[in-house]
Amino acid sequence: MSDRVERKRLLMMKILRESGSPLSSQRIQEQLTSRGMDISERTVRFHLQALDNQGFTGYKEKKGRFLTPRGLMELSKAHVYDRVGFLSSKIDEMTFRMTFNPETAKGSVLVNLSLVEKRYRDALGAKISPVFSTGLAHGSLMALVDEGESIGESVIPQGMVGLGTVCSITFNGALIQAGIPVTSVFGGLLEIHDKAPDRFTAVIKYDGTSLDPLEIYISSGMTSTAEAAREGNGQIGASFREIPSSARDRAIETDARLKERGLGGFLKMGYSSQALLDIPVGDGRTGMVIAGGLNAVAPLVEDGIPIDSRALSGLIDYSVLFSYDELSSRLSGLK
Repeated sequence: MSDRVERKRLLMMKILRESGSPLSSQRIQEQLTSRGMDISERTVRFHLQALDNQGFTGYKEKKGRFLTPRGLMELSKAHVYDRVGFLSSKIDEMTFRMTFNPETAKGSVLVNLSLVEKRYRDALGAKISPVFSTGLAHGSLMALVDEGESIGESVIPQGMVGLGTVCSITFNGALIQAGIPVTSVFGGLLEIHDKAPDRFTAVIKYDGTSLDPLEIYISSGMTSTAEAAREGNGQIGASFREIPSSARDRAIETDARLKERGLGGFLKMGYSSQALLDIPVGDGRTGMVIAGGLNAVAPLVEDGIPIDSRALSGLIDYSVLFSYDELSSRLSGLK
């Protein structure tokens, strides 16, 4: 198959993924045309049939084509070079989709999803709680998703449970609502010394990767989050953001309101045009170091418990979240 044909079919699959519901070949052809591709409906049907044969798409009578789980997986792997910077774009998209209002405590927040086998559930609360209580996670709230239920595009498999941790990008959304433009620069491995942020030992820029940096650091065994929570020394996941220096005071106020709702909590904020933890910032900019939401589950990996974490998994209503210290009792209530 030529690269040109493959790109056409990948674009069709992307359109199906974005729609969230089956589409007719005519509707897909219209979407392709709106994106600058001159293609007939007959040709679209030809390519869709080929995708059906590969198991990437399926057909529902009177509704149209839909993307299969195999197609979703293929889409996530295809053309990795084209997806460099994909994470940065996804951060921006999810930031603007978040609707949580700190004043009313209503709306949606962004969560990460970590899948864990139910046989480990008795150990989860004790391992996760210290990270929250020492302020090394993002906020103090989380969600629990049982098998068969879903967050975003992810359905919890049988025999597993989903732990939803508030993604630090939620802070971006609150800043945007407060009229503060924010730039997510990189995700990194942050060294904690004497219970305080000391320096970044590794960084991955968001606009140069297709994978979430914290997922990489945690799954690779590079963190020592449990030790950082217990002893005050270790390495955790964190991100670096920049805002206009003139918005510094308003950002601090926004963070205070988020803390009242169990969200937010940056680790450190710099000053105008000054480097923060040896990370330079531009003129008129102020840097911020934000704890990663996935830090909460990092001790599980560090202790050898297998988990599958997916950053920026989806949006859930704020009312679904509960305090981390309720996790053990909620887990014991599951079948």
